[in-house]
Amino acid sequence: MTGQIAQPVPPSARTPESALRSIEILLGKIIQAGGFALSVVVRKPSTGDPDAPEWIVDFSGPDADLLLAAHAELLDAFAHIAAKAARVEDELFTKISFDCRGARKMRAEELKLMAQLAAGRALDSGEPFALNPMNPADRRAVHLALKDRPDVRTESQGFGSARHVVILPPSPPPGRRR
Repeated sequence: MTGQIAQPVPPSARTPESALRSIEILLGKIIQAGGFALSVVVRKPSTGDPDAPEWIVDFSGPDADLLLAAHAELLDAFAHIAAKAARVEDELFTKISFDCRGARKMRAEELKLMAQLAAGRALDSGEPFALNPMNPADRRAVHLALKDRPDVRTESQGFGSARHVVILPPSPPPGRRR
C-alpha cells in the first residue's frame, strides 16, 4: 500500500445490486450492534405487479414488533440510515421497499384507497386536494394509484419532510375560470 485513501465509488457508478448489498451488510451490523433479534434479507418480489417495488429489504424475527411500533418509525429510520450510508440515489430508493411482516404492502393498499377517495374529492370540488406530507415511497404509491385516471393529475409539492402529493382536477377549458 502506498498510504493512499481509497476513494468511494460515486453513487452514479454503482449498480443497484452493489448498493443493495451495502444496505444489507449495514443493516446486519446495526441489528447486531443494537442487540435486535432480527434478520434482514434483500429480495426481488414474487409478484408480476408492475407497480410493485423492484426490491424488498425484508425484516423478520422476534423483535419485528419494535420495527412496526409508532407507525413503523424504527423501520423508516433503518431505511433512511441505510440509504444515506450506502449513498443510494433517490431514483433507486423509490424502487426499494423496506418491509416487515407485509406492513408496507398493507400500507400500499391503504394509500391506493386514499388516493381514489382524494381524487373523488378533487373532482367533486373542482379544486386541488392536498394530502398530508409523506415519505418518497408513499408519494410514489399515490402517483401510481392514479396514473391511469385521465380525469385527474398528481404532482408532488414542497420540500423535505413537508413534501406532499396534490391531486388536481382537470384544467378548465381556456377562457373559463373556476
